[in-house]
Amino acid sequence: MTLFKGSGVALVTPFKSNKVNYQKLEELIEWHIENSTDAIIICGTTGEASTMTREEKKKVIRFTVEQVNNRIPVIAGTGSNNTIEAIELSKYSQEVGANGLLIVTPYYNKTTQKGLIKHYTTIADSINIPIILYNVPGRTGLNMTPKTVFQLASHPNIQGVKEASGNISQVAEIARICPDDFYIYSGNDDQIVPLLSLGGQGVISVVANILPKETHDIVSSYLSGKIDHARELQLHLNGLINSLFIETNPMPIKTAMNILGMDAGEVRLPLTKMEPQNIEILLNNLEEIGLISRR
Repeated sequence: MTLFKGSGVALVTPFKSNKVNYQKLEELIEWHIENSTDAIIICGTTGEASTMTREEKKKVIRFTVEQVNNRIPVIAGTGSNNTIEAIELSKYSQEVGANGLLIVTPYYNKTTQKGLIKHYTTIADSINIPIILYNVPGRTGLNMTPKTVFQLASHPNIQGVKEASGNISQVAEIARICPDDFYIYSGNDDQIVPLLSLGGQGVISVVANILPKETHDIVSSYLSGKIDHARELQLHLNGLINSLFIETNPMPIKTAMNILGMDAGEVRLPLTKMEPQNIEILLNNLEEIGLISRR
């Protein structure tokens, strides 16, 4: 499989009474397919995988694969700080038909770069579908260096990286040293266009949960040569994007979805409801781009 180009939504997991709301999950999947989302990323950070049981993750991944039914790629979040557990979930995801895997760097353990190479290589050796590395040091406390990405890119099953360090110089170095067919995705919605300018292929997006078509259009416009239009879209959305990270993701995006009547449900502890003053900022930004009217 060739990895996707465009906007992959880091899909929220809708909850109701603290259980997965499968009816709503089905509705969200269909809505994204209808609105030009290029791939579904399930059980990632935005999907609150860290508060889901192993069985919940398996059921959600399988449900998503079956619902999408090969209309667009499904990328399953199978990362763990336990390599054996990551292998188990990765094998399961492959068995049920996931098109690829998003695997975050091990958190809390704080392994070395040598440990990262061994971790990812061991997982990649166990499966036969593409892996997207996921570097998000603000969450994990561990940065995967460009040199490590370069070494891992030589494995045939490791085909891309979601770069969420926020360090555009680091992205540039990855682009410089890695093969042209190694896909780089923005893990930061406010840096889609800058990353595309360095040869990136798209974004794994939070804002796409509420603006799938617009997020798709940023990437498709850039890749089709409409760079000015892509830049205008990026800058138009950046105020809202900033407010979606004013508190820990996915608290703001779920709040925004609920404001818009999308019934994403609550977040699971230890995440909580947003502070009122931050909800006000979010409301102002939703109104600014025309998603709501408060008059």
